[in-house]
Amino acid sequence: MNRRIAVVLLLLAAAGGAAMGYRYLHPGDRPRDVLTLYGNVDLREVELAFTVQERVRRVLVEEGDAVRRGDLLAELDPVRLEAGLMGREAELEAARQQLLELERGSRPEEILRAQAELAAAQASQREAELSFQRIERLVREKLASPQSRDDARAALDTAAAKVDAADANAKLAVLGPRQEVVAAARARVRAAEAAVGAARKDLEDARLLAPADGTIQARVLEPGDVASPQRPVLTLALTDPLWVRAYVSEPDLGHVRAGALAEVSTDSFPGKVYRGRVGYVSPSAEFTPKSVQTTDVRSSLVYQVRVLVSEGFGELRLGMPATVRIPLAPAPAPDGASGPGAGVPGRSGSSLATGSGGAP
Repeated sequence: MNRRIAVVLLLLAAAGGAAMGYRYLHPGDRPRDVLTLYGNVDLREVELAFTVQERVRRVLVEEGDAVRRGDLLAELDPVRLEAGLMGREAELEAARQQLLELERGSRPEEILRAQAELAAAQASQREAELSFQRIERLVREKLASPQSRDDARAALDTAAAKVDAADANAKLAVLGPRQEVVAAARARVRAAEAAVGAARKDLEDARLLAPADGTIQARVLEPGDVASPQRPVLTLALTDPLWVRAYVSEPDLGHVRAGALAEVSTDSFPGKVYRGRVGYVSPSAEFTPKSVQTTDVRSSLVYQVRVLVSEGFGELRLGMPATVRIPLAPAPAPDGASGPGAGVPGRSGSSLATGSGGAP
């Protein structure tokens, strides 16, 4: 009898060992309440450069300095830029004065001068006409040659042409400049104003300001270097947004959805958990990056997941390995409905199960 009981116990022990071994060899068959992913902390980096080419005057920050939006980071030598602005402003003033002269039209003295020139031309015409009449009479009496009459006629025609020109000048003096000339002058003023605006913007851009909150990642140029739009001065790592780039395999893809709560932890701060939320799930698969280390390393297709983190600024750094834990949806109740208080099994005290924590 005792021998039979011993045999039964051995069979039960063997069955239990086989079940444990199967679960060990087939971890995917174990019931899970949390999906664990592995990835790296990611930040956006901005290469800060001047928009004009000039020599760097000073750099006010060092690598690792935390800066706020609008902080002054570096400056260029402004001498050439200030001189260029002064030249553009002088050209603008000259264009404005020319436009003002055209808009005001002719001065009264200019009109009087034009009228006086017309009167003088008319007097010369009368004199030439009288001279022509005398010479013509002498030619009829054969006291003058026909050539002298032709010369007198030519002089009379010249005097008449001068009268016409003086008369036109007098009318133009009264009418003032043409509208097309005034419009062209106004266009030159606008062009000069645009040039002044560009020169003033170049002078403003000689001061490099932080576009957002962040940390100085690299200091590339030093005072005395010649900066240009193609040569960044500083590299700024933005502290917001902060996320973890992880990868999920195809079998687990159905458990990950945008907006799901998540917890992030790192080896640098053991036991510390950062709250987050899944912000992006890639619609296309890719091969597992070599930098990703999982429990079973193999070459397979995975999907990129970005988990936005609402805290950890100053602790989570670019490239830091991180572990992401995402709660899985609970199994449905026998009647097919799950109550509003249903949580993740075995995690009633977790912030993920209760939905607390105010993830982003």
